[in-house]
Amino acid sequence: MATTSAATFSIGSTVSFGRRGSPLLLTKPSAAGCTSQNSLASFSGLKAATSVNCDSESSFLGKESSATLRGSFTRKAQKPNQSSNHGLQLQASYKVAILGAAGGIGQPLALLIKMSPLVSALNLYDIANVKGVAADLSHCNTPSQVLDFTGASEIGNCLKGVNVVVIPAGVPRKPGMTRDDLFNINANIVKTLVETVADNCPDAFIHIISNPVNSTVPIAAEVLKQKGVYDPKKLFGVTTLDVVRANTFVAEKKNLKLIDVDVPVIGGHAGITILPLLSKTKPSVSFTDEEVEQLTVRIQNAGTEVVEAKAGAGSATLSMAYAAARFVESSLRALDGDGDVYECSFVQSDLTDLPFFASRVKLGRKGIEAMIPSDLQGLSEYEEKALEALKPELKASIEKGIAFAQKQPVTA
Repeated sequence: MATTSAATFSIGSTVSFGRRGSPLLLTKPSAAGCTSQNSLASFSGLKAATSVNCDSESSFLGKESSATLRGSFTRKAQKPNQSSNHGLQLQASYKVAILGAAGGIGQPLALLIKMSPLVSALNLYDIANVKGVAADLSHCNTPSQVLDFTGASEIGNCLKGVNVVVIPAGVPRKPGMTRDDLFNINANIVKTLVETVADNCPDAFIHIISNPVNSTVPIAAEVLKQKGVYDPKKLFGVTTLDVVRANTFVAEKKNLKLIDVDVPVIGGHAGITILPLLSKTKPSVSFTDEEVEQLTVRIQNAGTEVVEAKAGAGSATLSMAYAAARFVESSLRALDGDGDVYECSFVQSDLTDLPFFASRVKLGRKGIEAMIPSDLQGLSEYEEKALEALKPELKASIEKGIAFAQKQPVTA
């Protein structure tokens, strides 16, 4: 998002930080606050912290999330025999691994995850150049310990006991390159990494960023099936960037306050398979037919917009890192017991006749708790036609991934 902060920490009399996740696809955010004397006194050396301010103007925080965050602090309040002036303490207790942490997405993503008060350990893996990234991040005075792991011989140790695995590894798009052009390289990378995840942390949430997501998620599913550890509730294709873009572009077009805007995005994560449901925008807003088409096409082609603007120097790394960090934070909130976490994601689904489909889902401690079929009901005529038009392309991408995985036996 362009106009709000993903997360901010200020040192002084007040420590404020961005939201712990985002059910933006369900909620209309509003301002909220929670305070406690000396509540962050032990938060990695943040000095003179006398209050916690949970500001919903941050793009990671909504009304319901604010209430949940206050509840989380209450749950973790002092025991009866504790002194009241040291009552509320942040409990960093989850381990996150980033596979591909030295890359264009991996580095800013690692920084954003390092800022999460829920993360106790951040394990960074890549085939090279990750030691410096870890050393750099380790100087940030936030709770998580940062460790680096390089090469195949160390990835097993990187994944031991991990709660959430994020996979941005792979080659980026270059000018003139479609997501499908990335397939042969990134398919092998994802297959190899997911095999290792299956062997070392089969119960972890797995977040697939590596493109083409429409194919790499089915590849990951097949690998996990072959390893005998597939849980469809814990495998996610990260499509949050499509939602972030839709919210941003609609807010700009309609001169709305960005934090208020919520646009569900369904389908897949490439070209015409990306379908923003503008008719279900919150707050309710009207669009002309021309605006609907223009916004839809821009959201679908936004990745190309960045690739061309960078003129060969990269793809959408910063916005992707921001979106992925939001999804990680939502997953951590769900693992931490928040009962009101909703995100769009490309997952195994029965909402359509396709085996995988991006839609809004409710997250819980065991992964996906529920699909939200209401988003697919009452679509506009334009959206109904677009949904039918995207299915053949999405079906072909899914089948391509499945066929690749089935022809490539997993390692023992």
